Amino acid sequence: MAVNEPFLKERVETLFGTSFQQRDGRVVPSSSDVTLKDGAVKVNAIFLYSDLARSALLSQACPWSTTAKVIRSFLDCATRLIIKHGGEVRSFDGDRVMGVFMGDRKSSNASICGREIHWAVRQIIKPAAEKKFKSIRDNGIEIQNCSGIDLGEVRAVRSGIRNNNDLIWIGSAASFSAKLSDVREVGYNTFISKRVYNALADDAKYKDGENMWSSSTFEFAGKTETVYKTNHWRRP
Repeated sequence: MAVNEPFLKERVETLFGTSFQQRDGRVVPSSSDVTLKDGAVKVNAIFLYSDLARSALLSQACPWSTTAKVIRSFLDCATRLIIKHGGEVRSFDGDRVMGVFMGDRKSSNASICGREIHWAVRQIIKPAAEKKFKSIRDNGIEIQNCSGIDLGEVRAVRSGIRNNNDLIWIGSAASFSAKLSDVREVGYNTFISKRVYNALADDAKYKDGENMWSSSTFEFAGKTETVYKTNHWRRP
């Protein structure tokens, strides 16, 4: 079958005319759970994006193999911590990973996970990389990360074609958490929305009786959002 302008126009018309068969999800869906033709699964979930900061500088200053080893180490640690705290990994995008959390303690579990990823980056990956790789030492590369976390109602829809498809996540919680993971603010590496903060259990909010989170604002989709940030990491 020729893939040309008339064919692509026909496909767009077909997709625009799709009526989704939506169902509520009780667990985090995977691609096989959602029908490619017209499936949609609605979930109320936490989305955590964790991003390795300054990876472009890493790629410019270091051999490709060094860059690959650092990114692999970050994604390995982050993935394991997401799973440890009850999340499901549903996407990798270069040097960024997305985890989805459901359940009664999803806000607390995700926020603790973000703080543990921060600890792993600063206390394990950073010193190990500086010791192992001369290019990182010589170029003064600071290995850091940022995690963004939001809560909300999102639809999982399967997109692509047969044998070449994946889930896309439609809803502000997925988009906002991704944007928060792009924040670069000295001293702060975990950002959560007000929605997540309001659902935190005490063990995820306080340390030795003091609130670990401070409020700030963030512009998103034409609105000013209240967010909370912390520089308190947590040892896994």
